[in-house]
Amino acid sequence: MVSADAAKGTLLGLACGDALGRPVEFRSPEQITEQHGTLTDMVGHGTHGKPAGTVTDDTDLALCIARSLAEQAAFDGEDIADRFAEWYDDGPFDVGLMTADAISEYKTGTSWRDAGREVWQRRAEGSNAGNGSIMRCAPHAIAFADESDTLERVSKQSSAITHHDPRCQYGCVLLNHTIAGYLNGTDDPVTDAIARIDGAAPDELVETIRLVPDVVDENQLENTGYVVHTLQTSLYEALTADNAAEAITASVNRGGDTDTLGAVTGAIAGARFGADALPDQWLDTLEYRDDLELLAQALAMTEMGSNA
Repeated sequence: MVSADAAKGTLLGLACGDALGRPVEFRSPEQITEQHGTLTDMVGHGTHGKPAGTVTDDTDLALCIARSLAEQAAFDGEDIADRFAEWYDDGPFDVGLMTADAISEYKTGTSWRDAGREVWQRRAEGSNAGNGSIMRCAPHAIAFADESDTLERVSKQSSAITHHDPRCQYGCVLLNHTIAGYLNGTDDPVTDAIARIDGAAPDELVETIRLVPDVVDENQLENTGYVVHTLQTSLYEALTADNAAEAITASVNRGGDTDTLGAVTGAIAGARFGADALPDQWLDTLEYRDDLELLAQALAMTEMGSNA
């Protein structure tokens, strides 16, 4: 039985990390230190010029997935793609390049199963394996926490709507199985998740994550938008911290792709420590707090099918 507190922690942690990181996105660690010392409070303005607590595409797209799962009581790839397209048509202030291209491809009539692949095949190495699907995939972990095979399948299919690269697809599998392990109270969910993808996923992804948390040098962790870097850094912070706020704060203060580092770290740490561990001052400021709590509860309680 999935813990309701851990389920809420997953979505709220994702959004808290996103909102904490949003004002300092693209800043270096030195620039963050110069302006904020250690950034621990949700602040306004900064990158994108939004009020404190405002989330970005990380949370927006996770909400698209969560609402689809809750309303359809199933994974429905076309419904998720439709929601992505509707969101995109509203003119979000932040959207990744590959996500934008894939949604645009879908809007031309390409199937949701093929749009991400079409875009991926046109992209050169170095611009084809971003973190835009791992940042949003956590709702699947709640909905299918007790169905490992289904969770693997829908994680890959959902990623491929915009991010077809195997590193992205299996990155979502690894992340979602880690979160599901915490939701179910397993002892070592990361090791279990690695075992799940070992032999099928790209070696670079598996071997990079296998270093976490004890082998990797924390001073060499990267803050880029590359899916492998984001997963390694976020897992390290979530696994080595003593509480959720510490994990999210450490991740965001690394600079770079701060909103997504914060979101991915927050989803893992929220599942590990639960919603009650998130600071009240963050939650009181957070955009969509009520929606996130209600959706997490719905996903944890709804028996899911699949329309894939």
